[in-house]
Amino acid sequence: MNRINKLFNEKKQGILSLYFCAGHPTLEGTNQVIKTLSQKGIDMIEVGVPFSDPMADGPVIQDAATKALRNGMSLKTLFGQLNSIRQEGVNIPLVLMGYLNPIIQYGFDNFCQSCVKAGIDGVIIPDLPFKDYQEEFKPIADKYDIRIIMLITPETSDERIRFIDEHTDGFIYMVSSAAITGAQKEFNDAKQAYFQRINGMNLRNPRMIGFGISNKQTLEAAQNNAAGAIIGSKFVQLLEEKKDAATALDTLYELLKQ
Repeated sequence: MNRINKLFNEKKQGILSLYFCAGHPTLEGTNQVIKTLSQKGIDMIEVGVPFSDPMADGPVIQDAATKALRNGMSLKTLFGQLNSIRQEGVNIPLVLMGYLNPIIQYGFDNFCQSCVKAGIDGVIIPDLPFKDYQEEFKPIADKYDIRIIMLITPETSDERIRFIDEHTDGFIYMVSSAAITGAQKEFNDAKQAYFQRINGMNLRNPRMIGFGISNKQTLEAAQNNAAGAIIGSKFVQLLEEKKDAATALDTLYELLKQ
């Protein structure tokens, strides 16, 4: 069974997933970050593939991606690093988050083969059109048992959400707002109404809420309205400051209590 499905079968609520950008803060530190997070209680990890034009990302993740590219990170380099990660004791789901352009250049079939070799369970491609996903990408991903995770926002219609739910597997990434990534102090009434609207739809797939989670209030709101939360910008910021994954994660855990 795909590790993503296994996680959601075994743990229905309170899942915590972290995002970081491969190659940041150092080129060679990717595997160490993954191992540290998996050893310190994180349920799932999104590994960001740096791209020069990350349209869904705010300034913190954009800055990390720029530094990672300067460090020399590429998709080929990343797969080379990840090829040993499963032999290093990491058993939790790993999801690659990357934009379409580098993946197309790599070749999607080759990309999926490399994912299998590296033990990658799923991929998030924010700028992948759903029509292209259905017609071109899903059949290839299914062949390799790779989950393609689709995003929804407060602006996504109920009809579209049900269509996505019907044609995807793994989990649905609920973007908390239509804005770019970045930490927020609280989720306002409109966002809470959005969470409740999706709750009322009784979707087939579990959901994870991301974008803006950085403290106890936003974490609890996400975990009360979905299977769990995805934290990106705040952890990336702490990783930049501390230069050490264990210290950054310990600091994040403290912030999530406040």
